[in-house]
Parts: sequence; structure tokens; C-alpha cells
Amino acid sequence: MNHYSDEEQRIAQIYDRYYLDVYRFIMCFTGHKSEAEDLTQETFIQVLKSLPTYNSSYPLKSWVLSIAKHVTIDQHRRRKFYHLFKDSYFQQLISSERSPSQWMEIKTERQMVEKALLKVKPTYRAVFILRAINELSIKETAEVLGYSESKVKVTYLRTIKKLQTLLHIEWEEWKHESTN
Repeated sequence: MNHYSDEEQRIAQIYDRYYLDVYRFIMCFTGHKSEAEDLTQETFIQVLKSLPTYNSSYPLKSWVLSIAKHVTIDQHRRRKFYHLFKDSYFQQLISSERSPSQWMEIKTERQMVEKALLKVKPTYRAVFILRAINELSIKETAEVLGYSESKVKVTYLRTIKKLQTLLHIEWEEWKHESTN
């Protein structure tokens, strides 16, 4: 016999379906497992509180990620972000067949990307993380951030250009330091 109400079953389904998406999204911003777990739980508390006002014409995943974004931004206002990416994002770039010097180069590249991302506007960073890291569509990114699709496109292109410039500068500095 089922002892759960329809609402309890609904939130359990939402939690099961979107937990990893929310956790990964938040983890990209915080870089800390325990903080991401706490903020993920806070997100689902907010989802539960807001569920009665959910508009079913809006995609559920986008709505949940939008709440995660607001929870994370609120946390950001209380304290600074520490890291942008968890290590596993960059693990896909690493092969076990690489030499130690290749591993070092990958680590250096990762640090350069993180450093460059810390230098771009938070709005640019959010669009980049949602599009490039979480692989959301332009439409989904727009829904999560509350932007128009054209703003997402323009912001994403500006972010890429800015990152290219910053990474070029970082690379030149690194090359100069490593030859001295």
C-alpha cells in the first residue's frame, strides 16, 4: 500500500529525475562537493515550496535549473565562488596513455581556463557553463537564465571571444615563464 500523497510522489519523481543535473550545474559554479550537495538540497526545498505555482507550459527541467541558479546566486552573494569546475569535467580530456609532460600540460590548460573564466563577467560565465559544460541548448539556457535566445547567442559568442583573448595572454605568459 502506498503511503505517500500525490504531491510527495511528484517531488520524489522530480528529485530522482533532476538531482544529478542540478548537482552538476551547481558543482560547476562552486567546485566543492559538500557545498554543491548543500545547495542541491536547498534547491529541492525551494522546488517543493514553489511547486504549487509551477506553470506546466514551462519545461520542468528548465524551471528546476532556474531555481538552482537563484539558490546558487544567493549563495554567491553571501560569499565568493571558489572554483568553477570539478575535476571530472577535465578527466574526459585525459587519456591513461599520456606522458607526464602531457598530463602537466593538461593541468596547466585547466588552470588557465579556470583563471580566464574567473575574469569574465558572471553572466558570461553562467552562459558558458550552461552551454559548453552542461550542454544545454540555446533555448534551455535562455529559460534557465531568463534571457532571450538572442541574448544567449550574443553572450556566448562574446564569452568565447573574451576567453580566447584571455587564454592567449595566459598561454604567452606561461610560455615566457617556462622558458626563463
